[in-house]
Amino acid sequence: MDPLYLNQPIGRVIRNEGTKYLYFSGTSYLGMQAVDEFRSLLKEEMDHLGLNHGLSRVNNVRLGIYDAFESYFAHKAGAERALVFSSGFLAGYAVISYLEKDADAVFIAPDTHPAVLPNGLTGKIYGKAKDWINAIQEYANQYQNKSILILANAVDALKPEIHDFSWMSQLPKGNQYTLLIDDSHAFGLVGDGIFGTYALWKDLPVRLFVSGSLGKGLGLPAGIVLGNQESMQELSSQVIFRGASPPPPAYLSVFRRALALYSAQFYKLRSHVKLFKDLTRDMSLFTSAKDFPVFSFKEADLVSYLFAHQFIVSSFPYPRPSDQPIHRIVLSAWHEEADLILLAEAIEKFRVK
Repeated sequence: MDPLYLNQPIGRVIRNEGTKYLYFSGTSYLGMQAVDEFRSLLKEEMDHLGLNHGLSRVNNVRLGIYDAFESYFAHKAGAERALVFSSGFLAGYAVISYLEKDADAVFIAPDTHPAVLPNGLTGKIYGKAKDWINAIQEYANQYQNKSILILANAVDALKPEIHDFSWMSQLPKGNQYTLLIDDSHAFGLVGDGIFGTYALWKDLPVRLFVSGSLGKGLGLPAGIVLGNQESMQELSSQVIFRGASPPPPAYLSVFRRALALYSAQFYKLRSHVKLFKDLTRDMSLFTSAKDFPVFSFKEADLVSYLFAHQFIVSSFPYPRPSDQPIHRIVLSAWHEEADLILLAEAIEKFRVK
């Protein structure tokens, strides 16, 4: 379908040329912008801390919320330290620029987010996860005293697929392994609660970093990097951190005040995923991952059929304009159960027509 250009907030319902559509796309998984109490709290924090903070983090005038947010998020995520950036892409670029210079070999998992790809793509991007794993294991068995940088997403939100890194516990000793995971589609969804996957993998025999956007599931216009104290101290001394303006402070301040709201949305979304899987169980149309609110499909005609019946789903080429469109249904906590039932009924009519 052709792009729609709107002049309204994007949420559960959008209107275009006088027609109302139920919206099943985007990345606002927890639907925080649709929570009235969250918006009210955010307005209070904007009055308290201002709309923006254009100063460097190392200015001689500073806001305490940034250090407080980083300390709290790192603690809850299971990391020693966090650094917050104005976007997930900047966070990823900062940490990969810091890590790649010391790597003897770089191994890039299939569909790794562009934010954490090395400058000039000096590592090989593997087409299949099995080939990627085998290549790492073969290199690690062949060499000693090498610095091996491993890049991956926590979640491939396009397939969708949640990645398992437990195999790294069996990597041979004698090399230094660094694992950088992009958690952009995991924060708020995957792991123990809303703080991402760092805690899941921190006991692996690797130097672990997690970066990503907080603007998807958590609805915060910010990015973050999680890691050990020594490395994060070095990263915080880099120009890319010292010279960049941080995200608006009100969003970081509202985060802790809204934890109960996040929790409610988290469990509401889990319920939606279960319901939609139950409703579509016998249709054999979708690929999905456990508890993840994305359902991919191959039938391009379903996109136009649903649009004609006032549903908008995700369908566009990504990441390059020359790529084939990827078709997905994306659930959000802002949906109601009745929305899911209506959508499933429309899909069933398409399937049997």
